[in-house]
Amino acid sequence: MATAPHHAADSLGFVRPEADRPAWGNLLREAALCARGRHRRPVTIDPRAFAIDGAMRPVLLVPGFLASDRSMRVLRSVLHTLGFNTFGWHQGRNFGVKRDTMPRLETRLAEIGNATGRPVTLIGWSLGGVIARELAKLQPRHVDRVVTLGSPFSGDLRQNRAWRAYEFVAGHKVDAPPIDCDPCEKPPVPTTALWSRRDGVVSAHCACGAPGEADRTREVDCSHIGFVSEPAALHAIVDALR
Repeated sequence: MATAPHHAADSLGFVRPEADRPAWGNLLREAALCARGRHRRPVTIDPRAFAIDGAMRPVLLVPGFLASDRSMRVLRSVLHTLGFNTFGWHQGRNFGVKRDTMPRLETRLAEIGNATGRPVTLIGWSLGGVIARELAKLQPRHVDRVVTLGSPFSGDLRQNRAWRAYEFVAGHKVDAPPIDCDPCEKPPVPTTALWSRRDGVVSAHCACGAPGEADRTREVDCSHIGFVSEPAALHAIVDALR
């Protein structure tokens, strides 16, 4: 999983610096949002504003580090209202990549595919997006597309504000997980990477990626936790599902 230092021009159009972690001010704002519980508040939407019919297309949502299926309930509710058939990953809280993470997700993907008879869209938030990309590499025939939400799949895996906490909780180095993977390698399915300059956890460069690491990228004006609840992010996610 280790990646070499990356100085090439990325999808933002300029060379990424090595020391490019999010500003401390952005991180403090993330903490304040969490304390106020804004990311958990229900969102009232008018389906007509999205102009899309999900037609019961299956969508598997993969939560971020220390998050669970419950943390993505706002996004899941919006997609359900728009006619998508949404599913949780059913692995409890995401405490980092484990040896059985991918086998269990492959089983979950097969369950959803068998139940719906259709390829599954994967939406992963933060670490969940990195995991979703790896799942798509393992089972591309059963995946329709991958949408990542502020996911650090590109560049230096320590250019974020969560890597020390990740190593402490997961019990392994961030660049030495118990599975064989290459986060920068694009899955062989359509991929959309959503990123934000306001992200207080993951560097915008790492979430956007270098050329060839994602098929489509889009900047979203939201916080890191807002990727699964803020209106701008919800609209961007739905647009990625068109």
